[in-house]
Amino acid sequence: MLTINVIRRYFFSAGLCVVLGLSALSNAAAAPLEETAVFAGGCFWGVDAVFKHVKGVTDVVSGYSGGAAATAHYEMVSQGNTGHAESVRVHFNPAQVSYQLLLQVFFKVAHDPTELNRQGPDTGSQYRSVIFYTSDEQQKIAQDYIRQLTDAHTFSGPIVTQVVPLKQFYPAEAHHQNYLALHPYQPYIVFNDMPKLEHLREKFPALYQ
Repeated sequence: MLTINVIRRYFFSAGLCVVLGLSALSNAAAAPLEETAVFAGGCFWGVDAVFKHVKGVTDVVSGYSGGAAATAHYEMVSQGNTGHAESVRVHFNPAQVSYQLLLQVFFKVAHDPTELNRQGPDTGSQYRSVIFYTSDEQQKIAQDYIRQLTDAHTFSGPIVTQVVPLKQFYPAEAHHQNYLALHPYQPYIVFNDMPKLEHLREKFPALYQ
């Protein structure tokens, strides 16, 4: 037969477990969730640098999306026939920056969404404009925003950005990572990508970091 003390210890222990369990759930609910977005808009060097300067973004990686693992290598992607686009994977804290805001940065700073299969001096399908969505919600937000930009005639030409599901993202070679920060005086960077950072600072001063 259980004694009164044993019963008391049991209920005290059970109650403590419930309290600890509720506390853990509360902490989990309070902790900010990290989300992922993947964008392609020309050479990944500049797009990577732009998103690295957005508050709320926790990590940016340059890579390839749209093709197979076997062809996710710069030399092969550069041929323009692998299905890959040079892309960036953006991890962000939605409590600090929304997916909608990231889309605004992508369309208004990171690239020109009216250029088909090219971006600035770079030509080929590997430089196409793409939003690789990771959820149905991202798909809807992206499509609605493109419709909004189109209806407002924001750009002089039609938006050619593809909105497709992300199947896989393959990180690029190490020497392509954080390229702008490591090569700030390289002519390509100076003429094509540094102006994007200044544009970001001017257009989204509250987001710039």
